[in-house]
Amino acid sequence: MCNLYNITTSQEAIRQWTRALRDILGNLEPSIDIYPNQPGPVVRNAPDGERELANLLWGMPTPIERVKGKADYGTTNIRNPQYGHWQQYLGVENRCVVPLTSFAEPSPSPGDKDPDTGIQKNYWFALNEERPLFFFAGLWTRWQGVRKVKDGPGDFELYGFLTTRPNALIAPIHEKAMPVILTTQEETETWLTAPWSEARHLQRTAPDDALVIVDKPATQIKFPPQAPQAPVQGSLF
Repeated sequence: MCNLYNITTSQEAIRQWTRALRDILGNLEPSIDIYPNQPGPVVRNAPDGERELANLLWGMPTPIERVKGKADYGTTNIRNPQYGHWQQYLGVENRCVVPLTSFAEPSPSPGDKDPDTGIQKNYWFALNEERPLFFFAGLWTRWQGVRKVKDGPGDFELYGFLTTRPNALIAPIHEKAMPVILTTQEETETWLTAPWSEARHLQRTAPDDALVIVDKPATQIKFPPQAPQAPVQGSLF
């Protein structure tokens, strides 16, 4: 499952692609790595109907029967939207698109450490070597609960994104799933506006030549201080 991705683009590029009319993101760093249970930019259908670029926390609410302990660290990847828990989030009011330029999948070989990061090696994927902008098909929601035990309960706005069967490039590295990617303005518009009966068809495996393996971003330094330490729920259902 994808639990790390990078954004190396501008807010203006994201706004132009998605036709977002409102931007409450703040300042987007020139290149940033996004980890679970950390903020990341999304373009969503806001509660007032405006298309909005905003900063939400990565990890949707986990089904209560799968929460372990006192905190819900969030479900980052959603494989089965037909699962009862996810049905409430499938309408256009809860859909979003997640901008990125590359994403990571960990090496399947145990103990395969990256000397530059000190952690398990990641393979990085992008549309091509230039790393142009594209999007994950996402869901978002408002939520009250505990994300970190030490912080106690709070009010949050959360997001996650859909996964699907891996293509031939990703399967040898992650055999179970790959993110649902949107690579055209038409696809992002469909995801944000179409009824679920139409939008659900975007949850499909990307063509085998849709992605290439690229070098890790320059932001991947030795022992990243923001790397998640707590267990993260994945797309187990």
